[in-house]
Amino acid sequence: MTVFAVEYVYAAESTDARNAARPAHREWTAGLARDGALLASGPYGDGAGALLIFKAADENALNGILKQDPYASADVIAGTRTTEWNPVTGLLAEHAA
Repeated sequence: MTVFAVEYVYAAESTDARNAARPAHREWTAGLARDGALLASGPYGDGAGALLIFKAADENALNGILKQDPYASADVIAGTRTTEWNPVTGLLAEHAA
């Protein structure tokens, strides 16, 4: 399994749509965390986006997971940056390949 850092950039003026979709989004992330696919997630302090840390077989598998995000279907994500990440120190280091 590979660890990926996924950065969301929220669409401008999407606060109301995000607020409406947030309960479903949080249910989705909680399920992924229970399954071990999502290691950590949360919004940036300025509200402009979020960081999600995933474990997935590869980027194609990760993209399949991301398409299921209720925020994606609510069209509140303006941009996504996905980067393979190798945590070397700290709590997430045990998940590195």
